[in-house]
Amino acid sequence: MASHTARTPPGREITAKRLQTSSARQFYDPDVDIDWDAPLHPDKYFVPEQLVTLYGTELWQAMSQRQRLELSKQEMINTVSVGIWFETILMQMLMRLAYRGDPTSEHVQYAYTEVAEECRHSTMFAKLIEKAGGRPYRQHPRWYLIGHTLPFVLRGPSMWAATLMGEEVFDVLQRDTMRDESLQPLVRAVMRIHVTEEARHVRYAREDLLRTLETSNRLDREFTRYVAAQGAMLLTRSAQYRRAGLDPRQARAQARDNPHHREVKRHGAERVVAFLSDAGLIGGPTERIWRRSGLLG
Repeated sequence: MASHTARTPPGREITAKRLQTSSARQFYDPDVDIDWDAPLHPDKYFVPEQLVTLYGTELWQAMSQRQRLELSKQEMINTVSVGIWFETILMQMLMRLAYRGDPTSEHVQYAYTEVAEECRHSTMFAKLIEKAGGRPYRQHPRWYLIGHTLPFVLRGPSMWAATLMGEEVFDVLQRDTMRDESLQPLVRAVMRIHVTEEARHVRYAREDLLRTLETSNRLDREFTRYVAAQGAMLLTRSAQYRRAGLDPRQARAQARDNPHHREVKRHGAERVVAFLSDAGLIGGPTERIWRRSGLLG
């Protein structure tokens, strides 16, 4: 059974119908709604300065403004590259859900709607990388191979837990990005679209996670805990330094020991950590993994 502190969501069809209506009312086409021809500003950051992993370190203090701007660009590119990787996996999981389900149900029809939105998001992220003059980052071969198997392994609560770990932390930090008027306008426009549509995806995942937990057995729950904890570890491995002209070993060490960066990570994870805790999905042996990730307060 789900944790006694977790709210029982409304029925699947009710939620899906509301989300379908919202998607119809607030729909974005990045090819039309973003001015891709607008020039980038040479002196504007690509992510908020305080969200850069090295912000506040000795290395940051020694860097020129040009190096800081370049690092912000590389970290943005890395983040959206991870986003493309994750969304490609998520789309496969949603299509497998739809394949097993009733296509006349609102729940399955919203799964199709989300796939369409995620397709546009991945294309939008790819165009942003290209516009920034960068190259996408690839996941470590281990995670790349794991990504091949996840759509076949994850279903029910473990699928939704993985979805939330991939969506909610980035969502919080993207909200900080889109509000920062000192940033590249193109980046803010991309994040605004993503945040608006991801809010529906998060609700879809949260509510179905709680529903599927109500009928899951102990083994399913423990596996879901493990999946969420591994997602927390993956989220801590997303900084790139070599392309910014920095010594990767020195930069990684300072970022790892940077108290400001640790606080940023906890800030990004605070909402999903609270939700998963209320649902009984943080605790037991996997709590040690969460502690190593640095995402727990």
